[in-house]
Amino acid sequence: MTSSTLTKPSHPSTPPRSPKPAKPDLTFKQKLARFDYKVSPYLYIAPFFILFALIGIFPIAYTLNVSLYDWHLLKGQGDFVGLNNYVEVLSDPFFWNAFRNTISIFLLSAIPQLIIATGLAALLDQALRGKTFWRMSILLPYIVAPVAVAVIFAQIFNQYHGPVAGLLEAFGFEPIRWAFDVLPSHFAIASMVNWRWTGYNALILLAAMQAIPRDVYESAALDGANKIRRFWSITVPMIRPTLIFVVITSTIGGLQIFTEPKLFDGRTNGGSDRQFQTIVLYLYELAFPRRDFGRASATAWILFLIIILAGLINFAITRAIRTADAKPVPIASAPAAAQRAKGAAS
Repeated sequence: MTSSTLTKPSHPSTPPRSPKPAKPDLTFKQKLARFDYKVSPYLYIAPFFILFALIGIFPIAYTLNVSLYDWHLLKGQGDFVGLNNYVEVLSDPFFWNAFRNTISIFLLSAIPQLIIATGLAALLDQALRGKTFWRMSILLPYIVAPVAVAVIFAQIFNQYHGPVAGLLEAFGFEPIRWAFDVLPSHFAIASMVNWRWTGYNALILLAAMQAIPRDVYESAALDGANKIRRFWSITVPMIRPTLIFVVITSTIGGLQIFTEPKLFDGRTNGGSDRQFQTIVLYLYELAFPRRDFGRASATAWILFLIIILAGLINFAITRAIRTADAKPVPIASAPAAAQRAKGAAS
């Protein structure tokens, strides 16, 4: 064979690329319309982010700066002290007393609030007469001024002349020092919180319940499930994201509680012996009577970190529950399944 026959065939040449079509020249109105289409969504949402930056992000960052100085309300910025304000706050026994009071009031309010709100939402989800009236009724406590709520509950839990004192006396019990003892004062303040926020959370849960398809309940009823079984097997799992939302918002609000304990005894910042002083009341006492803005800002940042930690714990628990629910059920082997079926038949 000649050398010419052993040469490799040449690759086919790549076809020439067709030139890109030239972009048509847009008129001014077309350019303006395209610009409006791209930019207008950002302009619509810009006011929120601008306001959030001014009244949210900037105060948080500025508070961090204040917490690093010996800052007086009237004298202004003093010497740079670094983390000394944080050390002083964390070594103050009054702060830990306020922390324990906050957790106690939070637990006494958040747990019953969630249970009662879920029960009310389930009740309002039924075919009731005058549903709109009942739904508006449970929202009324939320729109009442907190000052009025505090005045009413201060009279209800009056040690000697309140309705609760009269009821206890009728059953032969001694009067309870609602405003002076630790646990009774926490219970009274938690009652104020529950009365105000339970209806609000119930409407949020009701909205989630109404989003559940009705045919799911009908299918379960045809399979013989009663109302309680349908509630625990259908309603609770399907409103779990909303339940988590209510738990997180209740946690944030409960750790920041200020109005109810402040108005329960307006003459003091948390009682004569600090028996119901919360972290925010402790912060308020540092900021205004003592005028120590440095330590008050440090307390605010410590509370902020506590709320972040509580949110992370809620997130971890939620993720663990979802992971447990998402685990596939192992399929039993054929002999084992046949053996169980045989035993069930016998």
